[in-house]
Amino acid sequence: MRVLIVGSGVIGVTSAWYLARAGHEVTVLDRQPGPALETSYANAGEVSPGYSSPWAGPGVPLKAIKWLLMKHGPLAIRPRFDPAMWSWVLQMLANCTSRRYAVNKARMVPIAEYSRDCLRELRATTGIEYDERSQGTLQLFRTQKQLDGIVDDVEVLKQFGVDFTVLAPSGCVAAEPALARVTEKFVGGLRLPGDETGDCRIFTEKLAALASAAVDFRFDVPVEGIVQENGRVSGVLTSDGLLPADAVVVAAGSHSPRLLAPVGIHVPVYPVKGYSLTFRVIDEAAAPVSTVMDETYKIAITRLGNRIRVGGTAEISGFDLSLPHSRRAPLEHSVTDLFQGAGNAADASFWCGLRPMTPDGPPIVGATSVPGLYVNTGHGTLGWTMACGSGRILADLISSKVPEIDVSDLGPERYRS
Repeated sequence: MRVLIVGSGVIGVTSAWYLARAGHEVTVLDRQPGPALETSYANAGEVSPGYSSPWAGPGVPLKAIKWLLMKHGPLAIRPRFDPAMWSWVLQMLANCTSRRYAVNKARMVPIAEYSRDCLRELRATTGIEYDERSQGTLQLFRTQKQLDGIVDDVEVLKQFGVDFTVLAPSGCVAAEPALARVTEKFVGGLRLPGDETGDCRIFTEKLAALASAAVDFRFDVPVEGIVQENGRVSGVLTSDGLLPADAVVVAAGSHSPRLLAPVGIHVPVYPVKGYSLTFRVIDEAAAPVSTVMDETYKIAITRLGNRIRVGGTAEISGFDLSLPHSRRAPLEHSVTDLFQGAGNAADASFWCGLRPMTPDGPPIVGATSVPGLYVNTGHGTLGWTMACGSGRILADLISSKVPEIDVSDLGPERYRS
């Protein structure tokens, strides 16, 4: 089968990898000059199945007000006249109940766990290296209220058999020795030893290079629209003309709705901007060994080889890609507060990307109501975590195989009910 994939981020490239392995003739199209040059470029680096949770949850509306008023708060909203923005916000608020949170998290954890296993298998079979570490994630709580509030999350982890440990400050130091210098700043943590870290951009570039023996990557080729014939997809219209296909996969992140809407597929994916800093380690003893999630500021501090990546902030501002200094400050504050002297955060490279978020939390992976048209998007902050599993699931669906996990609630049809 001839399959066209729109998008060469980590989602598009993993989809291409598994589709090619399944025997399909695969072409990947991207407007950029290479793979992983947008949202996959400098994300936080976490492969964190245990931290797979919806942003929409009970208490979030009140927390959002608090975050907006914090000096280094994790949330920023830049209001604009954009019906899609306000529709997405309202849908997210509708999911901020205990019942919806439990349903949505239960949809997210299995695909995240499955994806981590697929990544491990891929790494073992290819030998691919991407500054990876398998030393877990430590969610660090600065207040007792935060620590007491993990009861529901722990129950879901138990439900799906995810390994975890609730730690006292001494246990946090055992996992991350550099925290011994700042034990007065936290009361405990939740450690997820099955989580991993790695550079998503390096992984995507190397996987694309491995796949290029069987996959046709075409860069600097903007896709202008999806073409139908006799009620089913027949190809895409690009800047180079019409490219025929038996199936089309839209893996264009936050830009996916623009391509899908003209053919009658409406998915509530909206960009939520995130920022990151990256700098070299200059003092090994002061640096993290894996990922520390600073719960107060919702910032991930991740070790990538001899570098530290600091990622965070949820900014609802449309497709704006500016880099205001005010959004850099929370990242610098978190990492210097916990890992002072590990590196020079003031000289770090500063980056932003548009996370494709769904209002309920789970990604959108599966077939649409248009025959031959598939979607693989909406992973939000978990694109790196869920990429391999999503790509493999999509390859199974296109190949008319039953996926190894239940994905019946991940398709776009869930928004029609």
